[in-house]
Formats: sequence, C-alpha cells, structure tokens
Amino acid sequence: MDPEENQKEPTKEELLQKELKETQDKYLRTLAELENMRKRLQKEKQEMIGFAIENTICEFLPLLDNFENALKFAQIASNEVKGWASGFQMLLTQFRDVIHNHGIVAFHSEGNLFDPAFHEAMEVVESNDHPDCSIIEEFAKGYKSANRTIRPAKVKVCKKPEIKEEPIAAEEETAPSGEENNLN
Repeated sequence: MDPEENQKEPTKEELLQKELKETQDKYLRTLAELENMRKRLQKEKQEMIGFAIENTICEFLPLLDNFENALKFAQIASNEVKGWASGFQMLLTQFRDVIHNHGIVAFHSEGNLFDPAFHEAMEVVESNDHPDCSIIEEFAKGYKSANRTIRPAKVKVCKKPEIKEEPIAAEEETAPSGEENNLN
C-alpha cells in the first residue's frame, strides 16, 4: 500500500467545514476586539471629562482663596458687613460642595513634612524649633483629586541651620604650637 493512498484528499464538505470554522473564529475575535476598543474609548472619554473638570475647577481656586480671605477680615468689620459676610459664607459653602462633588478636596499641610508632589515651597527658614523639612506655615491651600494634585499647597518650610565651623577654632589649634616654638 502506498502511504499516499492512506491519506485521502479532504472532501469538499470537509473543506467548507474548515473554512466555516476559521470564519467563525475570525468573527468572534473581531467582536472581542471591537468590545475591547469600545471599553477603552469609554474609559478614555471619562478620563478626559474628569481632567477637563479638574482643570476648570483649578481656575476657580484663586477665587475661592479670595473669598476665604475676605471672610476672615469681615469678622472684625461692622454688623452690616457681617450680615453680607454670612451670605457670602453660604456661597462659599456651596462652592466647596460643588468641588467636593467632583472629587476634589483641600488638604492640610501645616505640621506635615514637605512633599514636592503636594507642596510648593515659597519660603525656607532655618530653625531648630521644628523638625527638618516640616511645613510651618501654609500660604495657600492645596487641592487634590483621587488621581492627581490639582494645585500644590504654597508653604513655608523649616530647615535645620547648617553648622558652620568657625575659622577662629582652627587658628587656636595652630597658635599653641607656635607658642611652643617661641619657648624653645
């Protein structure tokens, strides 16, 4: 018997079955690819919308700071100004609620260690009264979302003073040896 005789040529039906199976496989792969692309585009769209909202809110943060500063000074003003200030306090509360609803929150910095991801050093002072790299004053609040820092806090940072060796100490060490030479 010839080995070629044992291997029959596939029939037309078998060829069509094989082609159908390959076509079905390609179809299912294409469907899965389209579904993955749809999910990826949806995710990218949500990220872009969130980024746009965060950037827009970031532009309003200086206004929020000004509102807060004005309300601090209104507490020492006349009763009429205090009446106006209570209305503005309500507006400020509403504004804070809006930014909070979009996942943006202010963070406290004073007393924490300096982190360049969250803080911008506006001033550095040398002091032994506070730990090295600690924040001793916050000039402007920082804001963050779940994904990133919207605006870093503007802060004053404490730095340990550098210990300087006095040149006088070096001269005193050489002076006694000079005196010994004079005694001889």
